[in-house]
Amino acid sequence: MPSLTRIAALILLLIPLPARAGDMATVEILGFSADGDVFAFEEYGVQDGSGFPYANRYYIDTATDSFLAGTPVRVRLEEDGASLQATRQQARQQGEAIVPGDELNANKGHTAGWNAVTELTANPHLMAVLPQPAMSPLSAQDPLAFSLEEISLQGQEFCSDFGQTMGFKLLRLGTAEGQEAQMIHADSGIPSSRGCPLAYAIAGVQTFYPPSGTPVFAVMIAIEAVGFEGSDYHFIAVTGRL
Repeated sequence: MPSLTRIAALILLLIPLPARAGDMATVEILGFSADGDVFAFEEYGVQDGSGFPYANRYYIDTATDSFLAGTPVRVRLEEDGASLQATRQQARQQGEAIVPGDELNANKGHTAGWNAVTELTANPHLMAVLPQPAMSPLSAQDPLAFSLEEISLQGQEFCSDFGQTMGFKLLRLGTAEGQEAQMIHADSGIPSSRGCPLAYAIAGVQTFYPPSGTPVFAVMIAIEAVGFEGSDYHFIAVTGRL
């Protein structure tokens, strides 16, 4: 028979908590350029507080893990009645001049792993995957593994009113005997575009094997930051070569 403590805990789980509105962006993997040199993704949603729809498109050089010139593409329609669809369409049109959408769509790659920000059972700071599903026997593949470490960093001055702001380090773990972990990203400061970040999680791993050239990966990082009406969730990516 369940103990009174367990019953009380279950009752607490069933009690509805006060809703905290925030901006939880929807993320969509757009794909890679045909040669794997560029990775692109979009995040979109409705900004909390203002209610304005926005769409951001990120185009990243996979060799240098840096944004392409003229990117990210950021569109926010600051007018009453503006639709999210129209906002995304404007961002899509601007992105066509960077890498055509048809090319990205034809080279989606493989979502080797994914954890939604609402997932409670997964480890937010560790993800290990097999990089591709069928190109070779699964048992013969070397796993691809990453770990994330949150680090305390000074954010913008006003952020101190909301608690400790955080940056992160991302390591690619050695999965073969004698293979050492490799640091692939380490924040030295917090970019203003992140606002006041409080926590990070590994959201997913996307891989791509171009017909010719070096296979590449993109690690999607979810950022929890202070919002106007609650926590905001947005995304960045760290890229590299397999």
